[in-house]
Amino acid sequence: MKYLKFIVLVVLFSNVFLMTSCEEDIPEDPVVVSIVDTAIATDNLSSLVAALQQADLVSVLEGDGPFTVFAPTNDAFQALLDSNDDWNSLADIDNATLRTVLLYHVLGARVEAAELTDSYVTTAALGPNDEQITLQIDVTGGVKFNGSAEPITTDVEATNGVIHIIDEVMLPPTVVNHALNNPIFSSLVAALTRDDLNTKYAEILVKDGPFTVFAPTNDAFQALLDSNDDWTTLADISVPTLEMVLNYHVIQNANVQADQLTDGQVVETLGGEDLTFDLATTAKISTVSGQSVDIIVTDVQGSNGVVHAVSSVLIPTL
Repeated sequence: MKYLKFIVLVVLFSNVFLMTSCEEDIPEDPVVVSIVDTAIATDNLSSLVAALQQADLVSVLEGDGPFTVFAPTNDAFQALLDSNDDWNSLADIDNATLRTVLLYHVLGARVEAAELTDSYVTTAALGPNDEQITLQIDVTGGVKFNGSAEPITTDVEATNGVIHIIDEVMLPPTVVNHALNNPIFSSLVAALTRDDLNTKYAEILVKDGPFTVFAPTNDAFQALLDSNDDWTTLADISVPTLEMVLNYHVIQNANVQADQLTDGQVVETLGGEDLTFDLATTAKISTVSGQSVDIIVTDVQGSNGVVHAVSSVLIPTL
């Protein structure tokens, strides 16, 4: 099944990258030095070096590692500044924000460019409850990170790890961004953003939260439509029914990762109805309508909450 290709890696890293290297302004036959010294010696990474200095992360990346660093170019940093009218220079970005953004480009393991599979990987940036925020990697049609950032140069050797130069500064994703970045959740995004809904889910789910979201795949939504002869598209589901269903997939004010769940645990959803967890054999959710639904991907951690993919749309009392 196509949604099973996305697996959150609990241990960094069983997969390694398949990327195509191209030329960058790195010294020919360079002497292998630390990640920081390599960045200093690379003209097109001067903004990254300045950002690391401002965020007090130089000493971190001079450590033993090993690390993998996705290093945005100077143009990438300029695009970041251009995206916010209040930012004219790196000094305009508060250090806490800048530190989190930079740590989102760091992995706690050496990962070279070979045989990457679609996956989520864990970065050094921290979200709610100090959980490590995940990064999506997609190799379909070319390597992309979080749906848009692409590698320019790969496998730049350093004594304490490896650098891959990329064309974008990646911002830690919210739970909404995680859904937007992954095409297996396009039906969920379409449902959440239907313009006739009374609840503006996209606006709510980008707030601080934290939120725990159970995200049905596209196949799950198609099965929902197939269950009712009157439903051909999401537009055929009435507003009250769709909102009740969507509310049943969100837990407010909680960042609940898989290892925090217990067998028989009951939680209240945004709509006020309960979900019960069945962990006796595999991870399942029991709904008030009598479903037993598999949790198929866990712990896609965002900056404001966590996403778990589920095999069916959860149905409340309708």
